[in-house]
Amino acid sequence: MVWFKIRSFIAFLLASTNKHGVHSPFVYDLVTKCFNGLTNPAKMKAFYKIQKCLYSNKNSIKITDYGKGSSVFKSNERKVSDIAKIAGINKKKSALLLRMVDYFNPKNILEIGTSVGLGTSVLSIGNPDAKIVTLEGCENTADVAKDLFKTNHLNNIDLIVGNFDETLSAVLADKQYDLIYFDGNHQKEPTLRYFNQCLKTVHNNSVFIFDDINWSPEMQLAWQEIKSHPKVTITINTFFWGMVFFRKEQKKQHFTIRV
Repeated sequence: MVWFKIRSFIAFLLASTNKHGVHSPFVYDLVTKCFNGLTNPAKMKAFYKIQKCLYSNKNSIKITDYGKGSSVFKSNERKVSDIAKIAGINKKKSALLLRMVDYFNPKNILEIGTSVGLGTSVLSIGNPDAKIVTLEGCENTADVAKDLFKTNHLNNIDLIVGNFDETLSAVLADKQYDLIYFDGNHQKEPTLRYFNQCLKTVHNNSVFIFDDINWSPEMQLAWQEIKSHPKVTITINTFFWGMVFFRKEQKKQHFTIRV
């Protein structure tokens, strides 16, 4: 797995570009004003406070994992601090996600995969006025997240616990989402299934973000299928994330961009 990731990253670097290789006005503006922009310092400070809460939480919980499982953890008994440090959103991703929420100003957000709530907190800090629905399969990690949200007064989050196969359809019914963050199951078949389910909620300016598209060969295959879907017009591969747009006025284009 380590060599696969190294080879994948080298291939990404060879294929990637920066703003000078982008010939789409929409993507050029996104790169220059958002990807390369400044992160709101007050929002980053709020994120660091929440990150510190989780990093200092030495309580152990038992994990119920419906996804691929961890390549790092060898036991289902894990410290909350370790989950946050190893599986939680890092500084680079959190800063970019804050900038993206500032840039697109999504009002209705869905997150598939809460874990202990670090990424969800970023979404909430990014837009406190947004309505955020987040799904988590494991009851114990969800309890940690609920406590985190309550302690830090993140009151715009609705956390739903249960297997995504059972909870996702209900939150998609008669809804439109401006942003959907896929971070709950790093396997090809479930990723594609959730993607296809979520398509019915998109509008012209919706954004999908897929975490860890280069995590494994099967996630790379899932990403290729997502790119080829007829509803998808613009995709951006940042190596750690795959971003999908549905703008009907755009011709189909795929970008590989260093962030």
